[in-house]
Amino acid sequence: MLGKSYFFSILSIGLFLSTSKVTGQRRAKESDKIEISTPLKTTPKLVVGIVVDQMRYDYLTRFWNHYGDDGFKRFVNEGFNCKNNHFNYAPTSTGPGHASVYTGTTPATHGIIGNEWYDKENDKMVYCASDESYAAVGTNSDVGKMSPHRLTVTTITDQLRLHTQMRGKVIAIALKDRGAVLPGGHTANAAYWFQGGGEGKWISSTYYMENLPDWVVKFNSSKVIENYKKPWNTIENITSYIESGPDNNNYEGLFSGENAPVFPHDLPGLWDGNSKYELLKVTPFGNSITADFALEAIEGEQLGTDNTTDFLAISFSSTDYVGHWFGVNSKEIQDTYIRLDRDLERIFKYLDTKVGDGEYTVFLTSDHGAIDVPAYLKDQKIPAGYINTSEIRAELGEFITYKYGSTDLIKNYSNNQIFLDQKVIQNLDLSLKEVQETLANELLSYGAFAKVYTAHQMRNNEYTSGIPYIIQNGYNMKRSGDILMVLKPGSIDYSKTGSTHGSPQIYDTHTPLLFYGKGIKPGSTAERTEIPDIAPTIAALLGIAFPNGTTGKPIFQVLE
Repeated sequence: MLGKSYFFSILSIGLFLSTSKVTGQRRAKESDKIEISTPLKTTPKLVVGIVVDQMRYDYLTRFWNHYGDDGFKRFVNEGFNCKNNHFNYAPTSTGPGHASVYTGTTPATHGIIGNEWYDKENDKMVYCASDESYAAVGTNSDVGKMSPHRLTVTTITDQLRLHTQMRGKVIAIALKDRGAVLPGGHTANAAYWFQGGGEGKWISSTYYMENLPDWVVKFNSSKVIENYKKPWNTIENITSYIESGPDNNNYEGLFSGENAPVFPHDLPGLWDGNSKYELLKVTPFGNSITADFALEAIEGEQLGTDNTTDFLAISFSSTDYVGHWFGVNSKEIQDTYIRLDRDLERIFKYLDTKVGDGEYTVFLTSDHGAIDVPAYLKDQKIPAGYINTSEIRAELGEFITYKYGSTDLIKNYSNNQIFLDQKVIQNLDLSLKEVQETLANELLSYGAFAKVYTAHQMRNNEYTSGIPYIIQNGYNMKRSGDILMVLKPGSIDYSKTGSTHGSPQIYDTHTPLLFYGKGIKPGSTAERTEIPDIAPTIAALLGIAFPNGTTGKPIFQVLE
């Protein structure tokens, strides 16, 4: 028979366990209360998304000593810096870049597979933002026939509009139409882009409005834009620009009428021979005009003046034009970024005053990077070069004629993709997979390409790393081609002067990603982040639904 002492020992243990369980439950509930009291969302009065066209990450570090305290340095010192941010798809170009930033996904999902591409259904080339259903507003030119209808998913700006029952305003601005139309999404209140030539004004499309608002008409009628018709000289002493190459070299393009690509560039004297206001796009003044107009939009649309979050999407396009023209190692690109830093300072200080310090959130990224001029790299004994697409197409045509008796198998060659005529292949009783593999192997034997993939591979494999992962994220089943080619690192199909982009190589994928403002935790990370992570990060901050095609994930280190 068990004794009383044993009974009371068991009872004591039971009471202890019971008490511990209750205490643990109480603590859990108290912890839950602490968790519940944490804000579910951050409500800035205004979110500003900034895309700097063709900005490599190393522009932050190369030109750091020339930046002031309230531009790029405010982002880095007081915000969050993602040092290892990359595009996870190719082609790395403007249309796909802006679409991916704002949709939180890649061309495989959002459908913008290039600035333009071959439309297989309609057998023609199409532009990413063109739409014949609408007319231009603010100009008699056809350049205003634009809409986001080729974008197949929602954007973070769409989700903000939906979440606020359309009360939150969305305004998108860029020199390039695609840099405004795609970030604005399907529901933007307005998207504006710059019409150069002999006009020099901001325009839009009937997709958004029937007439330009009074504040836009007033801005276009002012002398703000005209005042930038002036010589372009360096904003600082050119001898201090030691972070870039010599001013006079063989790697830069020339404006029509110039004998050498050197400062100062006499814009008034070059005006008529370089399409007048188009010339401003290829100078840092194009970015300043964009900043001027963005600040006017904040005032004219009264953005950030109530408790419903608004969104201003700004794309600075001149950095891309200057990079293409002069190259990533030029004095011109350095001066453009030093001047852009001052434009960012203007925007920050205006937001501090107009919206309120601590009442807005800003992110800055790019739509792609850029390669150093291959001719320059070759002169430095670095492997690089140029390909001749016409020669490749001719050589491939000879092979196809020999192998299949006809070149009718190919319908289109564009964006480093080949589109096959599947009806012809079927009529010849050929296997599509085998034709794809045969042509891919033939192309791989040419010196221009490092890798060649087929649509069959893209459809039937799931790649998780490396170049094939990047190519697959850019492959859209309905819109992409049958064969996808990757040039060798350091090689481009471009002129011998200036820089370009588009590849899956790291110089085209590594771009800045900076966050600042309300709800942002200061700091940095060297962990890999990807462009589709931006939209879900902002969505998590705002407490709104992710864009409906999102494949990225929130960057938790960024959020308070």
